[in-house]
Amino acid sequence: MVFQIGIGSTVTIAHHIGERKPQLAGRTVGTTVVLFGILGVVMTVILELCIPQLVAMMQVPAESVSLAIDYLRICSGGILVIIAYNVISCVLRGVGNANLPLLFVAVACVVNIIADFAFVGGLKMDAAGAAWATVLAQLVAVIVALFFMKRTELGFTFSKQDLRLYPAELRQILRIGIPIALQELTVQISFLFINVIANSMGLLPSAGYGVAQKITSFIMLVPSALMQSVSAYVAQNMGANLRSRADRGTLIAILGGTAAGLVLFAAGFFQAPLLASFFSSDPGVIAQGADYIRGFSFDCVLTCTLFSFIGYFNGCGKTTPVMLQGIISALFVRIPVSAWMASLPGTSLFQVGLAAPISTVFGIFFFLVCFYFDRRKLPKTSGSQG
Repeated sequence: MVFQIGIGSTVTIAHHIGERKPQLAGRTVGTTVVLFGILGVVMTVILELCIPQLVAMMQVPAESVSLAIDYLRICSGGILVIIAYNVISCVLRGVGNANLPLLFVAVACVVNIIADFAFVGGLKMDAAGAAWATVLAQLVAVIVALFFMKRTELGFTFSKQDLRLYPAELRQILRIGIPIALQELTVQISFLFINVIANSMGLLPSAGYGVAQKITSFIMLVPSALMQSVSAYVAQNMGANLRSRADRGTLIAILGGTAAGLVLFAAGFFQAPLLASFFSSDPGVIAQGADYIRGFSFDCVLTCTLFSFIGYFNGCGKTTPVMLQGIISALFVRIPVSAWMASLPGTSLFQVGLAAPISTVFGIFFFLVCFYFDRRKLPKTSGSQG
C-alpha cells in the first residue's frame, strides 16, 4: 500500500523532469522523504500493536501461530528500512534510472539468501531467522543505494532545505498515489482472503499456498516492473506534451510483456512441481503448491497487459480508473470466484488459483473501455507530437 502511494511520487517527479523543472522535482523528493518517514512510524506502531489480532484473523494453523507472530513482529519493526528502500527506488524510477534499482535488488537478494542460510539453516532460527534476513537485506540495499545516489547525477536539484512537506507537491503525490494505494489495498485483501481459504483447507494446503505465493510473487515481478516503467515513461512524455510517444511506449510494453508472460506461463504450468520443490521437500506440500501455481499461471500472460494499462493511466495522472478497476476486480470478481471455487465438491488449489486470471480478464476489458472513452474526449489534434 505504501509502495503504491510512492508511485504518486514517481509520476510527479517524472512529470517535472519532462517539464524540465528540476527544482520542483527536488521539492517532490523532499516531500516524499518526510511523508514516508511519518507513514513508516505510524505503520510500525499500528502493526506492532495489532499483530496477534492479524494472525487470528488470517486463521493461521495453530502449529504456526507463534512463528507467524515472530515473523510479523520483526518485519514490522523493520518497516522504516523497507520504506526507505522503496522511496529511493521510486525517486530513481521517476528520473528514468531503472538500472540502479535493479542493482539494489540484486544486492538485497544476495544478502537475503546468505542470511537465510545463516539464520534459518545454520542458527535454526525458523521464521524469525527469515524475518531478520529480510530486514537485513533491505538495510544493506538502503546503504548501497545512498552510496550510489551521492555519486550519481539524478537530473534534479536537492538540498536539506527541501526536506519538508510542500503543499502543492504533497497534494499531487496524494492525488495520484491514494487511489492507487486503495486499489492495491483491495487487491491484497482479496489475496489475503484466498490465503484464509487455503488455511481453512488444512495444514498441507496452507503450507502449499505459502510455497506457491513465493513463486507467484517472483513471477509478478515482471508485470510490476512493466507497470513502474510505463508509469515513469508516460509521465515524462506527458510532461513534455508527447502523448503519441507515450501511447507507443505502452503498446510496446504490452507486446513485450505478453511475450515474457508466455514464457512464464510455460514454466509455471508445466514445471510447477519443480518450482514448488525449491521451497519444500514434503511431497504433499509440493503437490498442493503445484496445484495453485498451475491455476495461477494463466495470469502470467494476461497480467502484463493489465499492468501496462495501469502504468499508462498512472503516468497520465488519471488514477481513479485504476482504483475502480482494482476495487471491482478484487471485491466483486476475485473474492467471489475464489470462494465459489473453494465450495465446489472435491476442489483443489488449482481451482482457487483460477480466480486470479479470471479477475485479470475483467480488468483488461475495463481498461479497454476506459481507454476508448479517454480517446473520445481528446481534441482531434491532440497527441500529434512525438
